[in-house]
Amino acid sequence: MTTTQAILLAIIEGLTEFLPISSTGHMIIGTSLLGLQPDEFVKMFTVNIQFGAILSVVVLYWKRFFQSLDFYYKLIIAFIPAAIFGGLLHKQIDELLGSVETVAVALLLGGIVLMFVDKYFAANEKQPEKNISYLSSLIIGFFQVISMIPGVSRSGATIVGGLSQKLSRKQAAEFSFFLAVPTMAAATCFELLKNYKMIDSSNIKLLLIGNVVAFIVALIAIKAFIGILNKYGFKYFGIYRIIIGGTIIILLAMKINLAVL
Repeated sequence: MTTTQAILLAIIEGLTEFLPISSTGHMIIGTSLLGLQPDEFVKMFTVNIQFGAILSVVVLYWKRFFQSLDFYYKLIIAFIPAAIFGGLLHKQIDELLGSVETVAVALLLGGIVLMFVDKYFAANEKQPEKNISYLSSLIIGFFQVISMIPGVSRSGATIVGGLSQKLSRKQAAEFSFFLAVPTMAAATCFELLKNYKMIDSSNIKLLLIGNVVAFIVALIAIKAFIGILNKYGFKYFGIYRIIIGGTIIILLAMKINLAVL
């Protein structure tokens, strides 16, 4: 992996991590377009730079992380399902991380779901913001488990989970951001511990560059996402997913190698 490839992947990560369009799916597509083989370091890199992205949440919402212990209890409860299923299904998930076909289908189906989300949960926007209960936190956590399939989108799944608990779009999105912190921190630490032997001086440089770029881009993306969500809802994200997923399916059906595009 070159420095340029690392920067491009980090930009993709920062732009897509908190949008309901699947950062993992876009990273898999990105590595394919860049001609990178999904070897152990590439997989570790794509997971590790999520740490830079989650730091942007801590910086933007730092006051929320000092509000109460109840805030952390709810995040822990929401994190538990992903921790359990992630540990049990780690090998299967790891195998899917190189599957562009899985990503394409998940993007397409997820896009169709997002086309109807605004209308289905329209009543949420007319109600005052509610306090997120422990049960609601757990249910949102189970929605997050679905996002272990590459292309589904962690933020998309958890936001829909929040909407199902009668949260507003903004409140559901922000809880999704907060839940990303323990979830992605755990994934990053797991990958580092598993693959620490392959880290050398050149790899450390790529990881540092990737995290810094992902952090900066994610700061911008989060602010933009909240504005777009409040004004337009999920419809355009759904259209984007359908276009990207459908295009990839067509290219794969035509047996066109994405790496040569």
